[in-house]
Amino acid sequence: MSNSALVLAPPTRAAAQPVANPRAPRRWQWPLGAVLPLALLALWEILARTGALPPNLLPAPSKVLATIAELARTGELWPHLGLTLARVGAGFALGSLAATALGALTGYAPLARRLLDPLLQGVRNIPSLAWVPLFILWMGIYETSKVVLIAVGVFFPVYLGLMSGVQGVDRKLVEVGRMYRLSGLELVRRVFLPATLPAYLVGLRNGLGLGWMFVVAAEIMGANKGLGFLLVDGQMTGRPQTILASILLFAVLGRTTDAGLAWLSRRLLRWQDTHGSGPS
Repeated sequence: MSNSALVLAPPTRAAAQPVANPRAPRRWQWPLGAVLPLALLALWEILARTGALPPNLLPAPSKVLATIAELARTGELWPHLGLTLARVGAGFALGSLAATALGALTGYAPLARRLLDPLLQGVRNIPSLAWVPLFILWMGIYETSKVVLIAVGVFFPVYLGLMSGVQGVDRKLVEVGRMYRLSGLELVRRVFLPATLPAYLVGLRNGLGLGWMFVVAAEIMGANKGLGFLLVDGQMTGRPQTILASILLFAVLGRTTDAGLAWLSRRLLRWQDTHGSGPS
């Protein structure tokens, strides 16, 4: 057998491949996302103008936008808009704070989970409208009952997201942190916070979405201002353009606030190297 040394050829340098800019596709994200809604609006406008859709039931989008513009011009829109935003903001803050405290507690402490989680899961399955008469009886038709109803809607997605996030923290990471004698706060900051933050932020976004759904129920139950009141007023007075204007404003506000939370999530999770953090 030959003892000649096996000579390996030096590796050839691969041709440099152009690296795609991960930020470039984001320029097309909003335009592409707007294609389908704009196409549906154009089709709706055509059908309404040709008489295929009854104008007394489904007016053209141009009439809906004209209604919004008129409400804004006369100043009638802004108190309704501001009050709805304030209610959602207050309910979101209250529900998120309560959910953060209880979600962290039940996720970390098995005894607290066994005591509290069955009750909370039972309450979670109660339909939102079932709370309305009880909250009116307890708190009247004032702002408190509306904010509490919105907080109930926000609470459960945030609570479930944080509890499952805390439960899903790798036990080995916690044990390593304790081996290095990390204090309780350092353990939370270095182990639990990075591990639970993605699930918590998803819970916040889901909670905010439910907050916008619950504010409609809250404003229908006796408000004299707010986008929900405008919606009911349009129904009572036979103005479908006002109903659709309210629905459109709810959609725009909900999408805008969700986009704000999505932007915050991207900023807080920049350290992640995941498939979802790449170009979309």
